[in-house]
Amino acid sequence: MKLALFGASGMIGSRILSEALRRGHEVTAVVRQPEKFAHKHNHLAVVKGDVLDSASVAEAVKGHDAVLSAVGPAPEVVKGAARSLIDGLTRAGVRRLVVVGGASSLEVAPGVRLIDTPHFPKEFLPVARAHGEALGTLKKNTTLDWTYVSPPAMIGPGERTGKFRVGKDQLLTDARGESRISAEDYALAFLDEVEHPQHLRQRFTVGY
Repeated sequence: MKLALFGASGMIGSRILSEALRRGHEVTAVVRQPEKFAHKHNHLAVVKGDVLDSASVAEAVKGHDAVLSAVGPAPEVVKGAARSLIDGLTRAGVRRLVVVGGASSLEVAPGVRLIDTPHFPKEFLPVARAHGEALGTLKKNTTLDWTYVSPPAMIGPGERTGKFRVGKDQLLTDARGESRISAEDYALAFLDEVEHPQHLRQRFTVGY
């Protein structure tokens, strides 16, 4: 597949890039400063683009099979990207959009989201609310084949084990009550969805 990726230099985005290239996809990394993007690969193109500018998005993604977004963590970027990606993909005639989302809107009990719990860190509230707003923006769209992939509560660099669970709108926890996944396994699940869509116009989550 020919994939356009925004946020390719980030902690999660770089893992998605590596996983996509590992699988033999042709990837276009859309970045603001191509000269500073160090990753090199025979199946990788690097182009200049602004995820907050829908015209720039449209130009960068035209002719691709799918667009992947791993942008953040600034709240204004998270919210703005959802709007400009929808507009840009529509202009470019690209239907498939897969987005790295947030965990805060996942339920920890019926009707109770992670962000609603009393111990949710206050410093993370702005970006958590932004991710929730971005999901709401996607849910209002009925033309693109979008998917929003929520990580568990904890995600970071680790091993690519290939062993994880897939859920829907509820926070996944392991036998110790921890909600976690490595960024490598998250990227694996993310690319599985890109290649074999199971959650069109839906959110899903992954975790151990």
